[in-house]
Amino acid sequence: MKEFSKEVYLKWYEDMTMWRRFEDKCRSLYLKQKIRGFLHLYNGQEAIPAGFTHAMDLTKDSMITAYRCHIHPMAMGVDPKRIMAELCGKVTGTSRGMGGSMHIFSKEHRFYGGHGIVGGQIPLGAGIAFADKYFKTGGVNICFFGDGAARQGSLHETFNMAMNWKLPVVFVVENNQYAMGTSVKRTANHEDIYKLGLGYEMPCRPIDAMDPEKVAEAAFEAIERARRGEGPTFLEARTYRYRGHSMSDAEPYRTKDEVGVMKNEDPIEQVKHKILTNGWSTESELEAIDAQSKQFVEDCVEFMENSAYPETSQVYDFVYSEPDYPFVDQLENK
Repeated sequence: MKEFSKEVYLKWYEDMTMWRRFEDKCRSLYLKQKIRGFLHLYNGQEAIPAGFTHAMDLTKDSMITAYRCHIHPMAMGVDPKRIMAELCGKVTGTSRGMGGSMHIFSKEHRFYGGHGIVGGQIPLGAGIAFADKYFKTGGVNICFFGDGAARQGSLHETFNMAMNWKLPVVFVVENNQYAMGTSVKRTANHEDIYKLGLGYEMPCRPIDAMDPEKVAEAAFEAIERARRGEGPTFLEARTYRYRGHSMSDAEPYRTKDEVGVMKNEDPIEQVKHKILTNGWSTESELEAIDAQSKQFVEDCVEFMENSAYPETSQVYDFVYSEPDYPFVDQLENK
């Protein structure tokens, strides 16, 4: 694995501060009704995509996740401006404005969503891994899901098949402790979600997901195991979200004091502390990066504002594989 150098930490700081500001801006745009529907923010969980993409081979590995999906594709290389446009339903978005917040997608960067169905991406991640094995691409799929999705039956079916066929996939539960709004300890007889892997003799372990370096180390070990043909690993990324589940979440299930205590483990602050402790940068230099991140997010908003909404006729595109599908012809002839 690439070493954790000065350059890596500065890149992490630059990315993670931009990601945090991007999500904060999304919140503002939602309140202004420029983003409609649902909006799920990632504040506090930034160390996970930072660590994983450090350990991945972005030329062939792939990623799939749930609906808290704005930051993962950025880490994979997708242009944040196109993600902002998608969030606001503009034609320049990653899904041409037809997917919105929960359905970011990029075939080019091997990012396969953004899925609104809870746990729906778990079997899909194994399916992508099956294709990698069948076509001998050498790629590994990283399949993320939340602690709420870990209670879905499809997880067990998928784990069984993935182990039986030794698929090149790494399953990662992003345990931010509350799913939509119910504590992990209230949803099952166990709190150590990673132990679900034991029933399938799948290598499994918890990781401190507030530290990108610890995430990267665990991710690299799991990815290389999968790449050697030894099958999947199940990682429990223990993290915390600083915002509610969605914009409609009043957060009655936790106190402000609890959130404040967890902010002492803020992944961005941990990266900043490491940089300053090692003398890799100064406070003023990091402040310049902060200002740069702020300006870039404003550039994303400007790109979105200058983009058009899709034409109404686009609703018929990307639905049928045949351009002259009979149903569409009948509809248009009425």
